[in-house]
Amino acid sequence: MELSALPSIIVAITQQRSLTAVLQTVIDAVASQSDVALARIWLRQTADACPQCAAHGGAELALHLRASAGGSRQSGVDWTRTSGTFHRIPLDGRLKLSHMATTGESIRIQRLAEDEQWLRDPAWAQVEGLVGFAGHPLVFRGEVVGVLAVFRRSEPDDACWAWLRVMADVAAVAIANAQAFEALEALRSNLEHERDYLREQVEEVGAFGNILGRSAALRRVQQQVEIVAPTDATVLVLGESGTGKELVARAIHQRSTRAAKPLVRVNCASIPRELFESEFFGHVRGAFTGAVRDRVGRFQLADGGTLFLDEVGEIPLDLQVKLLRVLQEGEFERVGDARTRRVDVRVIAATNRDLRREVDEGRFRLDLYYRLGVFPLETPPLRDRREDIPELVAHFLRQASERLHVSAPRLRAQDLQLAQGYDWPGNVRELQNAVERAVISARSGTATLEIPAGARPRQVPREAERTAQEVVPEEEWRRRERDNVLAALRQADFRVSGSGGAAERLGVNPRTLASRLKALGLDRRRRNDEHRR
Repeated sequence: MELSALPSIIVAITQQRSLTAVLQTVIDAVASQSDVALARIWLRQTADACPQCAAHGGAELALHLRASAGGSRQSGVDWTRTSGTFHRIPLDGRLKLSHMATTGESIRIQRLAEDEQWLRDPAWAQVEGLVGFAGHPLVFRGEVVGVLAVFRRSEPDDACWAWLRVMADVAAVAIANAQAFEALEALRSNLEHERDYLREQVEEVGAFGNILGRSAALRRVQQQVEIVAPTDATVLVLGESGTGKELVARAIHQRSTRAAKPLVRVNCASIPRELFESEFFGHVRGAFTGAVRDRVGRFQLADGGTLFLDEVGEIPLDLQVKLLRVLQEGEFERVGDARTRRVDVRVIAATNRDLRREVDEGRFRLDLYYRLGVFPLETPPLRDRREDIPELVAHFLRQASERLHVSAPRLRAQDLQLAQGYDWPGNVRELQNAVERAVISARSGTATLEIPAGARPRQVPREAERTAQEVVPEEEWRRRERDNVLAALRQADFRVSGSGGAAERLGVNPRTLASRLKALGLDRRRRNDEHRR
């Protein structure tokens, strides 16, 4: 071994940043020494971290062959390949490589022909003219990160042994640094992707951030949120446009065990058909025209957190089967990539469509419908929570005034009554826009809401005003809700759905009522009553 060559080799190794480049530089330097027939490096890692084994996955540690160089005496044998029988070696201590990785001990064999403990294939060694073996564990900060092994066509003398020891020490440090650098690069890349995502998803300055209101309809939604949030159940938020389905999704996420992880939103209605798969699962560079760099998909961004699929009814039929797979198995592949990735994501979907009708008409998969609809939750339209309008108007007045840098104007009492008498087909979003226009056009400190013709003022009796402001304890509130649901069931002869059923009488979706019955413990009572009949 040429000791004089060590400084230049060490410099060449330390100049590399990628793990692949470090391994190749080390193995080429070792293999170029006289009498070295075959030099190899195995790294101690999981299958997920090995490029060749990542597709199969696995968290069990083993030795994975990552670099190989040498010259075989047999025609057609390529010793630069890292695949094959010895690519993966279990850490059971039976082979010499496994022994070095588990004990941290080096192995030096002067004559392989006389070795019975470690040589697995004596015939191979004889054909290749292999005489000796030298192997060192690659140790960094007391931890074995891999193994450097060399087969020689002469006995490894003391100079060879010492030279390889130096190379092993240098390689261990360079490998650890390269792995750390690549981890930092991956983190930086993920942060850039999240930054780009957040820039895309920044809400308009005027968007409200809380669910406002104290109406009974809204209280029912909040109760359902409290029930389902701590679980990992998939939630399907139903409701008209502008009813705050995204706010409900955020409330569920914030009250869940995943609150510290990201909530990633995908507006399925705004994604071009040909980009759905890339948007959901990501793509690798060159996967299609315009794919100039790798991109992380929404599912990977949401790993450990929650993915909110807004307007889920817009997903193309041919992609729904891939969505179903990742929901059921937590697995997907990026576009143009054969590697299977795993994620842990909770999905909250939302739609203003009747998905059951979409299924009947062949535009939505039945199995996906059932998978998404584990816990349906319906957001009430603004016309069903008119008593919340004054609070919403006051909030939007303050918000618009702060954003426009003007003093908050006063709103005429008759305008507020007209607002409560109007049905607001665009729901909360339409009300917000109307208030903002009023602030912009306000004169002399007074704002005027533009209410379409035909709206009638809603008169609120003083006694009703006092009752609405009354604080009701939680236990009493639940008792009233239970009595109200029971009354609807009795009037409907204990039928939940259908014409004249309890759901219709209460003005809620039958699936929503079924969930509420279970939460209130009334589903068993309903079955018992039906059985007695």
